[in-house]
Amino acid sequence: MTHHSPSGQPTVRMWTGVVRTEDRDRYADYVERTGMSAYRATPGNLGAWLLTRDLGDGRTEITTLSRWENLAVIAAFAGDDVERAVFYPEDDEFLIERDERVRHYRQA
Repeated sequence: MTHHSPSGQPTVRMWTGVVRTEDRDRYADYVERTGMSAYRATPGNLGAWLLTRDLGDGRTEITTLSRWENLAVIAAFAGDDVERAVFYPEDDEFLIERDERVRHYRQA
């Protein structure tokens, strides 16, 4: 369940996708140059992290976490539909599974 936080409530945005383990490092570098860079450049972003988890079957899960002042500033990055994941041109080259939607969590 997505939690819509009030205007002034810090919010964490989370997205997950899966790549071939052999592509993990190249994809992580690509995401750092595209999505993570865009997160960090957006006013109201309070930090962004990229996490990887090898699944042991030749696939690696990639999770991005970003912390924001509130949902309104997320819209400056993601557009009006803040729950729609933002993708970049080369994502299709790497991703073998992807969440099309993101999850938002209110920071307690």
